[in-house]
Amino acid sequence: MLLRENIYDLLRADILACRFAPGDEMREQDLAERYSVSRQPVRDALLRLQREHLVTVQPRQGYRVTPISLSDARDLLRFRLALEPACVAEAIESAPDSVLESLDEFRRFSGSHEDFITYNRGFHTALAHASGNRRMATALCDLIGQADRLVRVSISNLKGHDPAKLVAEHVALIDAMQNRETRTAARIIKAHIGATEKRVLPALKRNAVIVEERSS
Repeated sequence: MLLRENIYDLLRADILACRFAPGDEMREQDLAERYSVSRQPVRDALLRLQREHLVTVQPRQGYRVTPISLSDARDLLRFRLALEPACVAEAIESAPDSVLESLDEFRRFSGSHEDFITYNRGFHTALAHASGNRRMATALCDLIGQADRLVRVSISNLKGHDPAKLVAEHVALIDAMQNRETRTAARIIKAHIGATEKRVLPALKRNAVIVEERSS
């Protein structure tokens, strides 16, 4: 892989994992030292991240991790609500049994809150790829990665949260998909994402790094 791709992937992962928090300032030289590279691949990575709205350029000052607005968070979750059920429907219609059976690894979970974020991302990524539609899967995986950032920012609202209910929803969805029950699966995944919105948005509203609603 080219060096600039490595730096882009590393920097993007650090932003989505909130190792660079929303609102943090970043400078090319500091990032070059962090990743032990020259400034050019860092600049290339920052420009790509700017196009993805994860980084904002500050004239004569450097860059800043784009803060999260409630409207932007809502847009992301609503886009996911439109896209993920479509991926699930495609998987039910077209995926071979072996692909749907591979979802069985997500029937159980044990571990920390951080472990759950990894498990949850893995499950929803697997749903995306099960669709067999590369364009939809790519778009959904990007949304899932950015949704991780929302969860991490709202983490104070989720401490002590028992993941058993969410895992049970995953199991119910796996059952419906493996039985090729399209309507049941659609109902479950839509309710699952809707519950995420109801849980995450109020937490974001209370978080100091959230910026005001963007102007129209």
